[in-house]
Amino acid sequence: MRGTSAPALPARRGAAAAAGADAEGNDSRRAILAAARTEFSAHGLSGGRVLRIAERAGVNKQLIYYYFGSKDDLYRAALERPDLGIDRFERGLKLGDLPPDEAMAALIRFSFDYLARHPDFIGMLNHENATGAKHVRDSAAIRATNSPLIELVAATLERGVAARVFRRAVDPVELYISLAGMSYFFFSNRLTLSSIFARDLSQPELESAYCEHIVALTLAGLRP
Repeated sequence: MRGTSAPALPARRGAAAAAGADAEGNDSRRAILAAARTEFSAHGLSGGRVLRIAERAGVNKQLIYYYFGSKDDLYRAALERPDLGIDRFERGLKLGDLPPDEAMAALIRFSFDYLARHPDFIGMLNHENATGAKHVRDSAAIRATNSPLIELVAATLERGVAARVFRRAVDPVELYISLAGMSYFFFSNRLTLSSIFARDLSQPELESAYCEHIVALTLAGLRP
């Protein structure tokens, strides 16, 4: 018995050490990606500096290359944003249990709030559009991330048509682009809009009011 049980303790220690290393590695990757999003949002790929990312993340510069390979690959990983959380969002709200109009309103608020929580994503999209959208065009991960959201929009539209609260022949992709455009324009141009209209659109109450405006405008446009 001793002969078979003696190695078990070192094995458990090895497993614990491996788990600790994995957790530390995941923490480092998250810190690097967060720092990269901030850096690339402000400076784009060409202007972004790996050294500044390493300093902001509190890691050695070589660790970035170890995890991500190159600055270009790090940029792509930051842009792909694996933390969108569509699945968690759907499970948490249980959209299928909501009436179609309430489900659509929840989808709109989720998309709006996501941009509100991730201003760095808007900055990266601005730079990506300005440089021809090469990384978005070549990324299967970004397409895979957006597909579930389009499917949710399509399913909600279908239920709304069946319940006779939404009109027919609304293209889910066109609707999503319209919704994303209204939200994106608000956040990407908030500083200039605040100056032009003498309203501080960074105030939470005005941000919330605009979100509800998008909800009301969309639901009115979907009615039969």
